[in-house]
Amino acid sequence: MRKVEALIDRDFAVGETDRRLFGAFVEHLGRCVYGGIYEPTHPTADAHGFRGDVLALVRELKPSIMRYPGGNFVSGYNWEDGVGPREGRPRRLDLAWLSTETNEFGTNEFVDWCRAADIEPMLAVNLGTRGSDAARNLLEYCNHPGGTAWSDLRRQHGWEKPHGIKFWCLGNEMDGLWQMERKTAEEYGRIAVETAKMMKWVDPTIELAACGSTSRTMPTYGAWENTVLEHSFDFIDFISLHTYLNNYAGDTAAFLASPDLMDAFIEEVVAMADAVAARRRSRKRLMLTFDEWNVWYRTRRRGKDRVKPGWPVAPHILEEVYTMVDALAFGGACISLLNHADRVKSACLAQLVNAIAPIMTQTGGSAWRQTIFYPFADMSNLGRGRVLQSRVDCPTYAATYYDPRGSEDLTFPIPAAPYLKLSVVHDTAGGHLTIFALNRHLTESMPLDLVARGFRELALDRATQLRHDELGATNTLERPDNVKPAPLGNVTVAGERIQMQFAPASWNVVRLQAR
Repeated sequence: MRKVEALIDRDFAVGETDRRLFGAFVEHLGRCVYGGIYEPTHPTADAHGFRGDVLALVRELKPSIMRYPGGNFVSGYNWEDGVGPREGRPRRLDLAWLSTETNEFGTNEFVDWCRAADIEPMLAVNLGTRGSDAARNLLEYCNHPGGTAWSDLRRQHGWEKPHGIKFWCLGNEMDGLWQMERKTAEEYGRIAVETAKMMKWVDPTIELAACGSTSRTMPTYGAWENTVLEHSFDFIDFISLHTYLNNYAGDTAAFLASPDLMDAFIEEVVAMADAVAARRRSRKRLMLTFDEWNVWYRTRRRGKDRVKPGWPVAPHILEEVYTMVDALAFGGACISLLNHADRVKSACLAQLVNAIAPIMTQTGGSAWRQTIFYPFADMSNLGRGRVLQSRVDCPTYAATYYDPRGSEDLTFPIPAAPYLKLSVVHDTAGGHLTIFALNRHLTESMPLDLVARGFRELALDRATQLRHDELGATNTLERPDNVKPAPLGNVTVAGERIQMQFAPASWNVVRLQAR
């Protein structure tokens, strides 16, 4: 490949990354909770039943905020079932994942786990089978200091101080046929605004996110956002987006180009939200929460992987085994989020453990990192700061991304995907400049010449590369370190110029001291 050139300037930034951009998601789905973050009989479990080996990996991953309890699960969840003495909690049928929920782990345990992991809790309220009354009661239970029935009940349960949860989601994917008590846009807009009003009356300091379209492929996409925001704009702070990428078609080049569709999705939803603001002549700008995103091959497993006979507890479902190429597409999604830091102020990798997750566990045994663990850890640990505008001169390729949807399979042309997908973050507090670079060419190495204008005293701090000779390589219980980062050579720094060489199909992170 010919030399690729890129230019950044210290004075021209996209925006500052919000600490909530680096979030993740815990749902009562399969073994995410039971056998994932919570397993009282595990050798590493603490007094709360939290797996210590998982907590160690979570701290390494460094997510900043955690969404809970769903997901599809929340649309049938009675939050009252998960508080109070464990011996009195009811077992329920979970219609979202066709399993039995023991309610052994609930809201208070989740908050305690977040505190142990140094993560901000984010809660979703049930606007499927429940409504605004249950939502405001849960908020009162969690955040009110005391002196009322719900807040005093929390204190009776052993949590004297309020939880102080600031970020709340108004339901989940309410436009989906698979959702319990699915709503039309008009129905959801009405319940969202009434719930938002009541919740902010209980606690004016909270921030609220309304459900956007479940995906860019929904037939109501656009019309849904318009109707919902016309109702709720004045009472919410965020609109949500969800995206799952896949290589079901086996077209690896198109798969690696698919994060560019995330860029388009973000920019379209920003335009929709700002159009509602313009009709109101409002200076308010809604932010975006990309509170579900990942690589997920759900269509390949539809039916056989979800349905288990007998309503089991914590079944082994949706336990994706991620490959090297999945990690590359995942890294491209990380770059898409970083490059929209001006409006995407919160995001949640779905999910955290076992179910479509970067961390896998063996019940009673080991925990290990999947391939996608590494790009997220890179972004979360090194991507905090000012995202700089990038100008890239790079060859491009055309691709058609195939997204199977049963009887209505969809294709999305991507006419000009640059082989280099790039984001550069300036950490002014720490004095570092970090380059995140994905070489999407499957067979050719990429020489990159990057000029960092305004940075006169750059020095290489460290450089790593994630790649494998086999794009289908995975990390497993038997080979947990089969795919892992290695040092990246061929990095030279001279003044404002950084020259690098990236291997084909590789995720690269170069961190520089920037005095």
